[in-house]
Amino acid sequence: MCGIVGAIANANVVPILIEGLQRLEYRGYDSAGLVIADYGLKRLRTTGRVSELGKLVEHQEVRGLAGIAHTRWATHGAPSERNAHPHFSEESRIAVVHNGIIENHENIRAYLEKQGCRFLSDTDSEVIAHLIAIKLREVTDLFKAVCLSVAELQGSYAIAVMEETNPDCIIVARHGAPLILGVGKDGHYVASDVSALLQVTRDIIFLEDGDIAELSSHGFRIVNCLNSQFGEPVSRSVHQTHLSNEDIGLGTYTHYMQKEIFEQPTAVANTLEMLSGARCITPGLFGREDEKVFSNINRVLILACGTSYHAGLVARYWLETVAGLPCSVEIASEYRYREPIADPATLVIGISQSGETADTLAALAYAKKMGHRHSLAICNVAESALVRQAELSFLTRAGPEIGVASTKAFTTQLVSLLLLSVTLAKIRNRLTQEDEQRMIGALCHIPSALQHTLQVEPQVKVWAKRFAHKHHALFLGRGVHYPIAMEGALKLKEISYIHAEAYAAGELKHGPLALVDKDMPVVAVAPNDQLLGKLKSNLQEVQARGGELYVFADADSQISSSENLHVIRLPEHAGLLSPILHVIPLQLLAYHVALVKGTDVDKPRNLAKAVTVE
Repeated sequence: MCGIVGAIANANVVPILIEGLQRLEYRGYDSAGLVIADYGLKRLRTTGRVSELGKLVEHQEVRGLAGIAHTRWATHGAPSERNAHPHFSEESRIAVVHNGIIENHENIRAYLEKQGCRFLSDTDSEVIAHLIAIKLREVTDLFKAVCLSVAELQGSYAIAVMEETNPDCIIVARHGAPLILGVGKDGHYVASDVSALLQVTRDIIFLEDGDIAELSSHGFRIVNCLNSQFGEPVSRSVHQTHLSNEDIGLGTYTHYMQKEIFEQPTAVANTLEMLSGARCITPGLFGREDEKVFSNINRVLILACGTSYHAGLVARYWLETVAGLPCSVEIASEYRYREPIADPATLVIGISQSGETADTLAALAYAKKMGHRHSLAICNVAESALVRQAELSFLTRAGPEIGVASTKAFTTQLVSLLLLSVTLAKIRNRLTQEDEQRMIGALCHIPSALQHTLQVEPQVKVWAKRFAHKHHALFLGRGVHYPIAMEGALKLKEISYIHAEAYAAGELKHGPLALVDKDMPVVAVAPNDQLLGKLKSNLQEVQARGGELYVFADADSQISSSENLHVIRLPEHAGLLSPILHVIPLQLLAYHVALVKGTDVDKPRNLAKAVTVE
């Protein structure tokens, strides 16, 4: 969600801050701002794009050797300049940028107001600046004041702090929200995402919960305050990121979502690289102890949100059909607020593109607290909190996904979950050697099949023009393709703002059929599987009510176009792997509808890429 960039160096850091914020725009935001140490603390804020902030910087010729910057996605308080970060304490002595949510901000605010503090925003974040200023009355050191202040905060935070009278340092802290340090030759940096720092360094330190760091142009120090008031010194490893500017650039594409849709064959191939030339599945794909853990489980629980939740719903069919394991799939934000029955022999799987999704992290921690012993992370970021929290892990290798509407993260999650299902089936002696080799061959063929499936784009463009003026749409699927219909509806909602709902097609007559008329397009996922006959009957129900059907079928599905029935045929049927192919035209449909409507494809309104707050 919100983005943080900070820099302290031997040269002007303002261009670094502006470029860093631009690289974080994909996360979603509604305002931006920065503070520069320039004979005091000089602050600029805007409710426009980062480019508008850049114009303000140029107009006022702002320069400085240290600064912090922020893009805000509104939680507490409406999007406005007064609510934009950085926030100041009284007399502009302390400046703070903050990602996360301070859950006890109302109590802290009441206390601070009694101390004479005057608040100028509606945010929870402003209490941090005032609290640090109050603590500076007790200690004369900013670092110690931050230590004392964060000890009183409940919730999640990643913060960067500057003090007017001490412009030669930046203090940062994290708990529950991602924050990284960048180590450079001529300065040191902080950001909420690696991509913001590629312009200055590839040497990265991932801070952990409870870490507080002091940055200067010539060095840094880190302490951890989980068990000590002013922290115990800790050493964190320096990692060299493999990301490049090309990875996060648009290249020849118009939008990141378009680029990422067409990157899916490569992303899936990279994710399954270990199968290239393999004749069998070997232990260790999901961690050193995976065979031991997998041999001692009798069911699976999947925790996820949004698109990752849909991937989990598809996986439920595979885990039950292929591996013979009972599987339940829970929305992470709901699971953590009830009292489920724990089974120590359950494998709990957390799925997240970023690995920093707050609800998924909290749900996994809750599952472990309730007594679940075994956990697995399916994630796209090796150093993420989810990977560190789980016993086992599998990296999807999708590469950076910038567009808010997830595409390649979803398909790489699907192939990872199918590989898991096959691995579990082998351990449980449910696969013959021939079946194992056949599944490996099918998985290795998927990148090629995805490439062929992308060729339906010209036909999808024609459909998009018909959809663009609609206000509602209904998506239908059966069996393992019902979650794919759900994902298609979500994509259309996210970037075109057309209201869309997905239903298991057999549920039509139990209510949704009342919505069907000539103005409600109905999209159906129709592979040639054992449920095709049932689905055809459901489609006839729509036709009988005057509905207009748009059907994504296989080449051999024997569904013919007619009046009010439009068919696009995928090049091949992939059997068990069919959901991975059938989501592609649904992604393309959402993308091209959004293009026709002129909406912001990569940064849809009200949404953020990484949901790191509850």
